[in-house]
Amino acid sequence: MTGSEPIGPERFRLLAGFLAGRAVQVAEAAAGVAAHTDGRVVFVSAGRPPAEQRREMLVQSALLGAGSLEPRMVKALWGRPGVARRYLALEGRRVLADLAGRLPLAADLAGHEAPRTATADESLALAGSRAAVADPPPWFGVIKPSRRPAAGGPGTRATDAELRLDFRPTDTPDADEDGDDEQSEPSRILKLFDNPLGSRTLADYIRRLLGSTRSAGDGAAGAETPVRALRRAAVGAHGRPLPTRIRFTDNGKPAAAIGVGGALHPEWDVHRHRYRPEWCRVVDFPLAAATDSTGVGVPRDEVLRARLARVGLGPKVLRGRPDGDDLDLEALVDLFVDVRSGYSPPEHVHLERRKLARDLGVLVLLDASGSATDADLAGRSVHDHQRRAAAVLTATLAELGDRVALYAFRSQGRHAVHLPAIKTFGQRFDAAARARLDRLQPSGYTRLGAAIRGAGDLLATEAGTPSRLLVVLSDGLPYDDGYEGRYAEADAAKALEELRIDGIACLCLSIGATTTADSLERVFGSTGHAAAPVLAELSPRMDELFLSALRQLAAPVQRRA
Repeated sequence: MTGSEPIGPERFRLLAGFLAGRAVQVAEAAAGVAAHTDGRVVFVSAGRPPAEQRREMLVQSALLGAGSLEPRMVKALWGRPGVARRYLALEGRRVLADLAGRLPLAADLAGHEAPRTATADESLALAGSRAAVADPPPWFGVIKPSRRPAAGGPGTRATDAELRLDFRPTDTPDADEDGDDEQSEPSRILKLFDNPLGSRTLADYIRRLLGSTRSAGDGAAGAETPVRALRRAAVGAHGRPLPTRIRFTDNGKPAAAIGVGGALHPEWDVHRHRYRPEWCRVVDFPLAAATDSTGVGVPRDEVLRARLARVGLGPKVLRGRPDGDDLDLEALVDLFVDVRSGYSPPEHVHLERRKLARDLGVLVLLDASGSATDADLAGRSVHDHQRRAAAVLTATLAELGDRVALYAFRSQGRHAVHLPAIKTFGQRFDAAARARLDRLQPSGYTRLGAAIRGAGDLLATEAGTPSRLLVVLSDGLPYDDGYEGRYAEADAAKALEELRIDGIACLCLSIGATTTADSLERVFGSTGHAAAPVLAELSPRMDELFLSALRQLAAPVQRRA
């Protein structure tokens, strides 16, 4: 072996690229971590002999090349480790059988047993059924849904056009005619030089020639790049541009926002059937503390508490039980030692699994826009009704042991969508939090889609629970500057669709408002929603509303135009 030849798992990079249908790296995983892939790197077990690492690489790369790890497949495995293991067993045997006729190494590994499925969809359906499926061998590795590749990015199946290099050398998109700040796709000529087989020196020279590297001056990165070769915003698994986090310095604050956080979110343009990337600035910030901590008390709703106690229960393992679902090996060893030592302990050697642990994270999003100042027939404002409902819901969920946060939302144009935090996930709903809620005054407008996207990010990053639910307390009527009618309703509905794809359920409660059922249906569609003059009227069926919203995550997403 010469000094220029790769050593370790890198030696398999060419074979991995051939199997995956695109350039991928091969590296060792952390000690004790099974083989897996994130779509860009194939990780093999650390410290194993080269022959074992090679067959681990072969299976994981073949899964990429066969489309077995496409986002829609991996999304269905999220939070279902048993199904993921069965799916890996079926797909691994299927892709090895497909390769057996073309690759002798695969033929040696495939064995003589015929695969039970012919497509990835069949494997997914069989994995989710009750049919018996043999466990995969350890060298198949694992599938990690949390590291699934983004749609259209590395790790997904190459398109026919990409395999044929079917594009025009001058094919670079023009700027949008409506003046949106959408960035265009990188030159596909440069993609040819990203292949690991190519010369890095040649690639660097071509990039400098086309003006796509940073200059040596003091200008900002990309200042010398031609206008027609800008980057497109990163795109998520559901096709929308990913949010861009806002970074503020000590001497730079947002013109219309408070605090130091937030992100730029896209907005759905129903008239053009596409997203406007980085269109809305959503800022979450701690609400200013009250001058005192004499927050008003929260009335107890025993019916609501009894109903919500049935929701959000996850499995808890109880050890050393007289009866149960499985043997407790530790208790069995202790029993054996005690018996050999002359004792006669009780034979409590079973494991029992019960639904006792709370596994639900809820973010209550309270409408604090100017429309909440409307009053009912008794003269009490919608804001008062919804603020009271938010307090009762938050206090009840926190008492039950759920992870719960309470945020308000309002907007003043697309550059100032505010999410003031009344109670974060890590805070208690104490007197200070209740005082902040009591002093919250409605103002501004209702850019509902941006608020939902911002709240969804908070749930995804801070809830820390397998089940997540967004409860929106609002009249459900989106309105802001340039944001009304069909455009606003379609954007809000699109934001809800994105939440479901991300594994977050949503429920809208319209308390004390006069919103019609048709208006709520246009915005929330199949998403759970209910309306009542006061929260107490919904308490007897709140468990049904919560569970119905959570069950919607398993239903196919009906995409809205």
